[in-house]
Amino acid sequence: MKVLKFGGTSVGTVESIGAVLDIVKKAYDAGERPLVVLSAMSGVTNLLTKMAENAAERIAFDDDLKFLEERHFDVVKKLIAVKFQNPVFTKLKLMLNELEEILQGVSSLKELSAQSKDLIVSFGERLSNYMVSKVMEQYIANALFLDASHYIKTDSNFGNAYVQEDITQQLIQSLGHTHADKLLFVTGFIGSNEKGRITTLGRGGSDYTAAIFGAVLNASAIEIWTDVNGMLTADPRIVKKAFSQPILSYTEAMELSYFGAKVIYPPTMIPAFLKKIPIVIRNTFEPDFTGTVIQFESGKSAFPIKGISSISDISVINLSGSGMIGKSGFSGRLFTLLAREQINVVLITQSSSEHSITFAVHPSDAAKAVKLIEAEFELELEANKLTVPTVEEDLSVLAIVGENMKRTPGMSGRLFYALGRNGINVRAIAQGSSELNISVIIGKENLSKALNAVHDAFFAQLKKTLYVFNVGTGNIGSTLFRQIHEQHDFLLDNNDIEIKVAGISNSRKMLFDVNGIDLSNWNDVLESNGEVADLSTFIDRMKAMNLPNCVFVDNTASKLPSTYYEDIFRSNISVVTCNKIANSGTYEQYKSLHDTARKHGVDFFYETNVGAGLPIVRVLKDLMLSGDRIVKIEAILSGTISYIFNNFVGDASFYEVVKNAQALGYTEPDPRDDLGGIDFMRKMLILARDAGHAIEPTAVDLGPILPQACLQATSVDDFYAELLKADQYFNALKEKAESENKVIRYIGKLEDGHVAIALEMVDEMHPFYSLSGSDNIISFTTERYKERPLVVKGPGAGAEVTAAGVFADLVNVGA
Repeated sequence: MKVLKFGGTSVGTVESIGAVLDIVKKAYDAGERPLVVLSAMSGVTNLLTKMAENAAERIAFDDDLKFLEERHFDVVKKLIAVKFQNPVFTKLKLMLNELEEILQGVSSLKELSAQSKDLIVSFGERLSNYMVSKVMEQYIANALFLDASHYIKTDSNFGNAYVQEDITQQLIQSLGHTHADKLLFVTGFIGSNEKGRITTLGRGGSDYTAAIFGAVLNASAIEIWTDVNGMLTADPRIVKKAFSQPILSYTEAMELSYFGAKVIYPPTMIPAFLKKIPIVIRNTFEPDFTGTVIQFESGKSAFPIKGISSISDISVINLSGSGMIGKSGFSGRLFTLLAREQINVVLITQSSSEHSITFAVHPSDAAKAVKLIEAEFELELEANKLTVPTVEEDLSVLAIVGENMKRTPGMSGRLFYALGRNGINVRAIAQGSSELNISVIIGKENLSKALNAVHDAFFAQLKKTLYVFNVGTGNIGSTLFRQIHEQHDFLLDNNDIEIKVAGISNSRKMLFDVNGIDLSNWNDVLESNGEVADLSTFIDRMKAMNLPNCVFVDNTASKLPSTYYEDIFRSNISVVTCNKIANSGTYEQYKSLHDTARKHGVDFFYETNVGAGLPIVRVLKDLMLSGDRIVKIEAILSGTISYIFNNFVGDASFYEVVKNAQALGYTEPDPRDDLGGIDFMRKMLILARDAGHAIEPTAVDLGPILPQACLQATSVDDFYAELLKADQYFNALKEKAESENKVIRYIGKLEDGHVAIALEMVDEMHPFYSLSGSDNIISFTTERYKERPLVVKGPGAGAEVTAAGVFADLVNVGA
C-alpha cells in the first residue's frame, strides 16, 4: 500500500479537491488501497490561529467563523449530491459549534494556552478530512474518516509535540488489521497526549503524520502531493530556471529542507529513512509529472550539486574574547543555554584561534539570545574576557547541497567566484566534514541575485542569462538589437547564453523590464511606455534591480556615460562600449577604469573602440598574455580615410573623392571630423595603452592630411572651396607616389613607446599597399612575428560590423 498526503493547496478549492479525488480514484482503481492524509484547506490554519488570538483579546471572531463554515459548505454543495448533503452538513455544523464553544471559553478567560490553541487549530484537519472522505464516499463506498489523534500518541509539548513511538506503533498496527479493506482519510498534523488532549506535531506536521503511518504499515512509498513538480534545484519564485531533480538521497533532501526548501520538513523523513521507504514529491495539478523520489541512495547525477537552498531572513550573533581561547566546555555551555530556551541555531562557524564564535538564529530569537548570553556569561563580560555580543540583521543564508560534492575539488571556488563576480560579500562560511553542504551568510538584499548567479554557475548545462542595459539607440544600438533578436536561438543552442535586454535608454526616453524587452518591437514599446530619460536615474535603476550577470552597454558617442563607468564597475556590473572617449582621455582615467574593473572582477570590453568588428584589441591582448613582445604596430584605422586614398587614383581629384565619400555616407556631415585624424589618434592611443605604454593624447604626433586653410574654413561649403583650391597640392602627392610605383596611405605607428600618424607612400612590398575599399588594416610585428608580421584586415566602419563587434563582446562576457 501507499500513503498519499495532500497539502493545503491541494484541498484549497473545489477544483483542487476534484483533482485530489481523481488521483486517489486512479490509485484505488489500479488495485492500491492507499491511506490518504490531508492537511487543512489552504489558509484555514492561519485563520484558526487568528480566531484564537482574537478570542483571547475579546475581539469578535463571528465573521471568520462564518467564512470558515461557508468554505466547507461550498465544497459540500458542489461535490456531494443533494440527497447526501444533510448528514454531512450536520456533522460539519456540530464540529463548528464545538469550535465556537471553545473560542467562547478562551474569550471568557481572556487567556489562550498552548493546549487550547492546539485544540482550536486541529479543527482545520478534522473538517477537511471528514468533508473529503464524504465526497469520496459517493465513488468508493468504503471510504472512511479517521481522527489521527486516536492513533498518534505524544507528550504534552503542545505546539510541537514529541511522538511516543511504541504506543503509536501498536495503535496504528491494530488500525491496519481493523480497517484493512477501507480507504482511510486520516487527519494530518494532530495527535494526543496520555490524557487524550489534542496536540499538534509542529511545522510540517501533516507530512510527519504520513511518514509515521507509512513506516508502521510498511508502505511501498509515501507520496507527498503539493503544488510544485517535486524538489527543485532552487526556489522557483526567485530562480526562473529552477528545475525538478528526479532523485535525491534522504540526506540531500534533509539538508535542502533544513535550509529553507518548503516542499518537505526534515523530521518527516526520519520514519521513512529508518525503514528505507521512498518518499515521492508530486504535483497535484500536474499528476502526470513523475516528480522527485527521495530514497536511500542518491544515484548518479550530471551536476556537481543537487540544489541551492536558502533562508531569506536571519540574524547573526558574534561572540568574541580571550576568555574563549582554550576554554573547554565553552561552546557546550553556550549552545546548551540556547537549546534549553528553545532557540534554534541555524548555522555555526568558529575561528581556528577559538577567539570568536559566530552563529545564526531567526530574527525573532536574536534579542532573547543576547540577553541569555549576557546573563550566563556575566562574570566573563565584567572581566573583559568576552566582548558584548553583537547582532547583525537583514542577512540571509544560501546553501549548496549535494553528495557529488564529496571529494570534488573546486566546489568552494566555483561558489565564491559566482558570488564575487556579482559583487556579493560573504559574511560567514560553514562547511561540514561530510562535504555535503557549503553554507554562506550574505546580505538579504543580495539573495535573489546570489541564487540566480550560483544556479548558473553550478548547473552549467543550463543557459546562462546576461541582463543588458543599453544606452544609445542610433544606428549601432538599433542594429545590435536586431542582431540579438535574430541570433537568440543560435546563442541558446550553440553558446548556452541568453541575452535579455532589461533596460534601454536614448536621449529622450528609457524603459525597463526584468523579463527582457521584446526586441521585435522595442522602438514602439519605448515610445509608448517609456519614461523621461535621465542617465543617472537609468544607472541607479539598473543597480537597484540587482540582477546577476549584468552588463552596461554604451552605444553612444557622448562623454557623459563614460563618467559613470567606475561607479558601474564598483556595483560589479561589466561594461561593453563602442564609445572611445573613456579609453582615450587622460592616462590616469584609463588606468583607473581598468584597475577598478579588475579589482571588482568584472569585464571591460571595447573591441569596437579600435577596429569596429575587427578583432584587434583581442589579438593584441592575446599576444601579450602569451608572453610575446610587441616590437611595432602599424595601422590604418579609419574606414573613411582608407576609402578616400584607395580611390584617389587616376584622373580623380581629391575634392571629387571626398565629395563622393560624403555622398555615400562614409564621412561625418563635416568631413574634417574624419580627415582631421582625431578619431584615428584616439584608436592608436588606445592600442598603445593596451600595449603597456603610459601615453597621454598630447604625446601623439598627429601629422596633417589637409592644408591649414581647409581646416580653418568657417563652414563645410568654405571647406570644399578651399579643398578645390588645394587640388594642386594633392595632385602633386599622387603624381609623386605613382612615379615611384607607390600608393598614399595615412598610417599610424607605435614603435619604441612613441605614437605617430602621418601620410606615407608605400610600395608593393608593404602589407598596406593592396588595401581596398574602406577596409582597415593593422600589422603586428612581435618577437614571434618578426619576419612576417601578423596582419588583421577587414571592414573598419559601418553600423552592421560595429554592432557585431559589440555583440561579440557581449558573448565574451557570457563566456
